[in-house]
Amino acid sequence: MTDIQNNLKKTVNFLSKEVGPRGYLQIEALNKTADYIRSEFGNYGYTVLEQPYEVEGHTYKNIFVEIRGEKPPEKVLIVGAHYDTVMGTPGADDNASGIAGLLELARLLSGRAFDKTIQLVAFTLEEPPFFRSGLMGSHVYAKSLRQKGIDVEGMICLEMIGYFTDAPESQLFPMPFFRWMYPAKGNFIIIISNIQSKSFLKRVKSAFKKGTDLPVESLSAFPLIPGIDFSDHRSFWKFKYDAVMVTDTAFYRNPQYHGLGDIPERLDYERMAKVVLGLKSSIEELAISNFYKKK
Repeated sequence: MTDIQNNLKKTVNFLSKEVGPRGYLQIEALNKTADYIRSEFGNYGYTVLEQPYEVEGHTYKNIFVEIRGEKPPEKVLIVGAHYDTVMGTPGADDNASGIAGLLELARLLSGRAFDKTIQLVAFTLEEPPFFRSGLMGSHVYAKSLRQKGIDVEGMICLEMIGYFTDAPESQLFPMPFFRWMYPAKGNFIIIISNIQSKSFLKRVKSAFKKGTDLPVESLSAFPLIPGIDFSDHRSFWKFKYDAVMVTDTAFYRNPQYHGLGDIPERLDYERMAKVVLGLKSSIEELAISNFYKKK
């Protein structure tokens, strides 16, 4: 697992230290980030694709690769993370951690054969001022899938997967009664969905647990609960696709959320690696890896 940890740390350090803030007006930083993602995907043997679009006179782009399925290739599983940050913040957890996880999954899945098609996508413009709007990269991407009539198996969103703590009472909650349902220490990962995606969530979680010993919780609820729809999975819900968010719970745990202190040194790369292994297991089961199928 050491190689996974090292790769995660490399990406988080590059994005949050060498590139730094990647806000919507920091076009050079966003382009440098996109170039890095493109290069890493390419290093793992993928043909890298782009989805550019214009916003207020600037060109932004989603970067993605595809593992074409061999049996029902028209059935597509999406795994994505956003690479922009809030203006002026280094964004180690939010969301260099998600991009690091996405790239490491690309490495681990490279050269493998699957029944269903897998698309790994790095989204732009998740953060304000375009958050929850049609200008989010994920909204543009999900809309294009719907317009093409793509049969989406489901979408897995990686949103802040690197902050863990064993401190007592370190886990906060959107509503008081959640204290009786979830751990008081922020040492777990959680998978979140809307009600429509509950069945998909159960499949993701069940397979996730087979690949890691990291504690994993889940919540399927209405978006009225603050934070339930605070990332790119929301865009897929808008187009009636099943989608889940995998997260360390963001501002309910990480005190440096959207702050200058969101730096690489605060992340737990061992537990991040366990998140990646759990996600790898989920993807393998959802896409039905031929490598593991019985003859």
